[in-house]
Amino acid sequence: MGKMKNRLKTQWNEVYKNEKRPKPIQEDFPDVVKVFKEHNVNRVLDLACGSGRHLVYLASEGFSVYGLDISKEGITKAQAALKEKHLKADLVVGSMYQRLPYETDFFDAIICIRALHHGTIEEISRAIKEMERVLKPKGLIYVTVRKRIPKREMLPHKYIAPRTYVPTEGKEKGVVHYLFNKKLLEKKFKNFKILRLKADHGPKKWEAYYSLLGELKQNSKK
Repeated sequence: MGKMKNRLKTQWNEVYKNEKRPKPIQEDFPDVVKVFKEHNVNRVLDLACGSGRHLVYLASEGFSVYGLDISKEGITKAQAALKEKHLKADLVVGSMYQRLPYETDFFDAIICIRALHHGTIEEISRAIKEMERVLKPKGLIYVTVRKRIPKREMLPHKYIAPRTYVPTEGKEKGVVHYLFNKKLLEKKFKNFKILRLKADHGPKKWEAYYSLLGELKQNSKK
């Protein structure tokens, strides 16, 4: 586990070190933020926040923002992006697959965009349980996960478990990818009332993700 975590840190540090400019925010994210405001969300956690594209947007919209990412390079870039716009957020380096450094019932909402699927199904299940722990009852969650391997990203890869593969070449070489379907998402997020679940192709039509917007069920905390 330690070797894998160190390799992931190194891998994602390289990704963000070589990032020329942050990617644009998720296309439907302004609509998600609108839902957050309708539910009186204040404190939001961005899990696997990377270089801060969604952190900056959330902070500019007046939310109290927290971010966690395994890459120190990503966190450094996120801090710089916030500072440039005179915004603030509470950022830490850490893994979303381990116990999160936050109190129980701390957040009104959590986002995790194009990141949760970078683990085995056991790691993903632990991460979801931690999200449930740190979310307030009826807290909101917005996640996007990989649906299939895009044809344009069909680099050499190997499967290490059902629905689980690692590229053997490219910038994500050695990084675990888990492929979801709707039934699996509904099963893993069974403690959430699903407000929206749809296929999301993003700005590049050859990409393939699911996006899920949900509300933590009141009785899930019992």
